[in-house]
Amino acid sequence: MEQPKLDTIYSMVCSAPDGMALSIDYMPETFLHDSMDNDSPHVHTYYEILWFREGGGTHTVDFNEYPIADNTLFFLSPGQVHFFDNAMAHKGIQIRLCTDFLKEEHTDEDVYIKYNLFNAFNLQPCCTVNEDTAQRLLSVLHKLEEELADDNRIGHGDMLRSLTKIFLILIHRHCCKETDIPVIERKSAHRLFMQFRKSLELNYRHLHTVQDYADRLNVSAKTLSNSVIESSGKTPLSFINDRITLEAKRLVRFSNMMMKEIADYLGFEDPSYFVKFFKRQTGFIPSSFRGHEGTTDTSASSICRK
Repeated sequence: MEQPKLDTIYSMVCSAPDGMALSIDYMPETFLHDSMDNDSPHVHTYYEILWFREGGGTHTVDFNEYPIADNTLFFLSPGQVHFFDNAMAHKGIQIRLCTDFLKEEHTDEDVYIKYNLFNAFNLQPCCTVNEDTAQRLLSVLHKLEEELADDNRIGHGDMLRSLTKIFLILIHRHCCKETDIPVIERKSAHRLFMQFRKSLELNYRHLHTVQDYADRLNVSAKTLSNSVIESSGKTPLSFINDRITLEAKRLVRFSNMMMKEIADYLGFEDPSYFVKFFKRQTGFIPSSFRGHEGTTDTSASSICRK
């Protein structure tokens, strides 16, 4: 079965991907007015939280299929490819955040939230919360809806940002406490790790070596490696290669770009080296992966965090 191709890897789905816009809608009603076929692979240019209040069915994100349990939340970042098994069968809440809404990173907590929930390609993009946490989240969500209803109030934007941050902190406290290696913002090594994650997301197309990122972060390659390994159990090079591979897989499978164009887009001067890199990382040459049957990676874990 031929996979559908996206018009571009960053298809416009949100009318205002930039700026401070925020919206709260309810599934499945919101899908009735969506111009995108949510049962086919697609991408967004904004951040999105999908909160499935009732379980059932599956949600596929970046080649991995996740079963949906009650009170499962998914955190989707711009560029992630996802689709549902049957969008109209799902009940829950859809929260869309345009990119500038999460642009402010004045504190370590801001960086942790953004790169431990969103843009966290090394972690599962979902989390299941208990009913007590769900009720606390609903309380904040109702306050957000009240604020959204009247944009003439003084401090409207600040209130939206503050309530959203509280909402995300509550999720973060529940969802990230059970990870194998908890990342603690007070530890300098862990702070450096999160800054590396941030820099990687911004520069993976052009910076491919550990030394590149060490230079950007004004530390030695050894210091960076030690911090990343302490914080994650993985080397920084594995993070770099995994992020490049993920984007390569998206472009190979879901775009019409030529392999030479993809290699150039991802910073490979020699297309043949890109082919070798892709084969080493995935087990497929790019042309075979483009025509490979199915969309999911059965070798990857697909269990949401709890």
